[in-house]
Amino acid sequence: MSRTDSRCAWCGSDPLYLAYHDLEWGVPVHDDVRLFEFLILEGAQAGLSWLTILNKRENYRKAFDGFDAGKVARYDDRDVARLLADPGIVRNRLKIEAAIRNARSVLAIRDAHGSLAGFLWGFVDGRPVQNRWRTLQEIPASTPQSERMSKELRRLGCNFVGSTICYAFMQATGMVNDHVVDCFRHDQVRQMTTPAFE
Repeated sequence: MSRTDSRCAWCGSDPLYLAYHDLEWGVPVHDDVRLFEFLILEGAQAGLSWLTILNKRENYRKAFDGFDAGKVARYDDRDVARLLADPGIVRNRLKIEAAIRNARSVLAIRDAHGSLAGFLWGFVDGRPVQNRWRTLQEIPASTPQSERMSKELRRLGCNFVGSTICYAFMQATGMVNDHVVDCFRHDQVRQMTTPAFE
């Protein structure tokens, strides 16, 4: 079986999507900035395709100050207006305002837990969950862990963090390995199991 034939089917044939699947999806992320980025982008994706967000990701990085939560947390009405006028991102007021609120919540989480990574990885006990799905149909839309994450993030003031969004976030950031077993990345990602916090 060729490398191409052994990929998860969801990534299709778009070069950007293929690169994301082959290099990023499922790789454990422990950096607070990147985790905040994925949290905002997964929320922005609600109702849209992930490829749409991938195509806008560089624009998002510029528009949101490189996803510096400290800077985003200080955004005011002028920044909201600036973002609503930016064609390079999803111009949805609710999502933009949620990103700002989420940044403020992230700062509070850091103060309380030391890091965003420590807080979020706590929902999987600091170690990636290794799944062994054979088909895409077996992969759940949410899990008890993503439900707990969602409830806690909402309690802390975050928006666009429903259980399904949280599970997509967990998949993207390597908290779970949801590459199907026949995918060439499944075993590669499975080897990235060093606990982030010991």
